Amino acid sequence: MGITAMVPDMTIGQLINEAEPRWGEIWDDKSARMLVLLMCPRKERKLMELHGDMVEHGQPVMTVFHRPRKEAPLLEQQNFDPKAASFQFVNLASPDLGPWMQHLITNEKWMRSSIELTSVPFSMDIPAQRAFETERILCFRHPSLPALERYYLPFPPNSIPGKCFVSLPRRQAAELARQQAEVLGVGRLEKKPTITQIDASELPIAPPVVEASPSNMDDMMDDFSSNMLAEMSAEGEEEQNVTLPGSNLEKQESEQPEHVFVPLPPSASQGPSSPQPPQPPAPAAAIENSADVPVPEPIPEPEPEMSDIEREFRELVSGLLATGIEPSEVMDDPRWEDISERAAAEGFETWPVFLQLAAM
Repeated sequence: MGITAMVPDMTIGQLINEAEPRWGEIWDDKSARMLVLLMCPRKERKLMELHGDMVEHGQPVMTVFHRPRKEAPLLEQQNFDPKAASFQFVNLASPDLGPWMQHLITNEKWMRSSIELTSVPFSMDIPAQRAFETERILCFRHPSLPALERYYLPFPPNSIPGKCFVSLPRRQAAELARQQAEVLGVGRLEKKPTITQIDASELPIAPPVVEASPSNMDDMMDDFSSNMLAEMSAEGEEEQNVTLPGSNLEKQESEQPEHVFVPLPPSASQGPSSPQPPQPPAPAAAIENSADVPVPEPIPEPEPEMSDIEREFRELVSGLLATGIEPSEVMDDPRWEDISERAAAEGFETWPVFLQLAAM
């Protein structure tokens, strides 16, 4: 037997995707599953919703009902009254198909056939329509219902939204519920506080409170005020005879002399020996008069010998400048080019000598 639960606003495809986190070890990914269509009279829909409670199965079974609305004319064209039946899509494991249909086929004489699931034509303008490939699946119908060759859907069968009914195996579901209860802390027994009843005779009796009369209260107040005044007068006398500690300190300071001479030890009377300053060095011998020292006469440096080309160049430039020719016009003389070429051949620089002669 199983345990059926209703999950609102769900599709079979969503339940398959969330099967492992929902049901844990109950769900087997490797188990082969199949989709079948059950057509029952509309009055038996409630029985088909809880059909899993009467069937022993090993894997979760997910079902969803679809009611044709705008698709109804397509069923009427096949001589089928859409209001006479409820259409239930069942997704279950292949080994569970036999136990699921055994009672219906054996006792109620349900009939087996195949049906073609196809997409609604787009010309019908159904909102949120989604086309899918046509497929043929098994169909089981009540004997009071006629056969149906083709069933139209606006979207794939695993995407039909609505109330999904999930049937879980009872043993595995009970174990899963127990584990979840332990995790959530549900179902734990709480210790109830014990209440002990005590008789009135066993309760402790409080001693009676004696109220004082007004006359006794007046006497007590008079005694209290007189005692307080006596204590205050005694404390005042003690304060007058008490000397402040600061006055003794002032007297001791006044008796001490202002300056006290402390004798020093004999070693301290002698001042530390100061080092003697160094003797100045003896004056050096007087330097002899510089007038007595003979000054050597400078020896003129010998003039370098002039080469023939230099002597000839000097004579040419000096002669031209002596005639009143400007230094800039000396180079126009035809002899300048000839002597410059011969000077360059011998390695003589004419330009420094020319500047020297022009500046004289």
